[in-house]
Amino acid sequence: MTTTAPPAPVVPLRRPGLRALRLLGRGPLFTASVAVLAALVLVAVLAPVLAPYDPEVLDLSASLTGTTGEHPLGTDQSGRDILSRLIHGARTGLLGPLLVVGVSTLLGTAVGVVAAWRGGWADSLLSRSMDMVFAVPGLLLAILLVSVVGSGMTAPVIAMAVAYTPYVGRLVRGIARQEKARPYIEAYRVQGWSGWTVCLRHLLPNIAPTVLAQSAMNFGYALMDLAALSYLGFGVQPPTADWGAMINEGQAAVQQGAMLPALAPSVCIVLAVVAFGIVGEGLADRIARRER
Repeated sequence: MTTTAPPAPVVPLRRPGLRALRLLGRGPLFTASVAVLAALVLVAVLAPVLAPYDPEVLDLSASLTGTTGEHPLGTDQSGRDILSRLIHGARTGLLGPLLVVGVSTLLGTAVGVVAAWRGGWADSLLSRSMDMVFAVPGLLLAILLVSVVGSGMTAPVIAMAVAYTPYVGRLVRGIARQEKARPYIEAYRVQGWSGWTVCLRHLLPNIAPTVLAQSAMNFGYALMDLAALSYLGFGVQPPTADWGAMINEGQAAVQQGAMLPALAPSVCIVLAVVAFGIVGEGLADRIARRER
């Protein structure tokens, strides 16, 4: 007996206005977005090799130099090479969201599957717990945790992973309940298969593509949220290269007529977030077409 395909396309749970991305997430633009993300990952992995300068070395004599052969994107107010900081910033820019999405996806999937499979009081308890966490804004939770633990990457990542878990859990619970009602699930149970075996070997693989599509979009949201925290001073701290912190540091340079210290990291964030959104919506659209 063959298993059925995943039940439904992913529905964006966090941000409005993504309907247009669904239309864009097809064909050449989808391929281009995948290429952008692959390039970002490659840059992050090879940052020490690709960066022409040490991103944390100060050179006040070269403060706010414009674009030159030695510094293609110029330098910031501390004389640090902007291109090198962008390249190294890709590491913190991608690592934090990766941890957030990884932890929240694992926790949310576990909670959602248990709630859907067990039903009854377990479903009610887990659903109400997710609603309680869902009611607390992720950025507020991160700021509260930073005030206790201290600034850096650890506290924001933990807080955002907790905040993102209900979004994944609610999605997984909904599609797992639909999948559980399909005839093949009951057929396996009649054959004497345990519930956990059916979940691990059949239910989870069938809902995995939908969860993957949502995770791609969540990655972009997490990148934006963590960059916002760094911009506000609650995330990665200077002199560590981070796109959000670079925007904060570049504000003073804008007043002096130097746009690149703040503009360059802003463009990187926008490109990454849009690319992840298009890839997530493109995956969701392909899942929907496969269902037809």
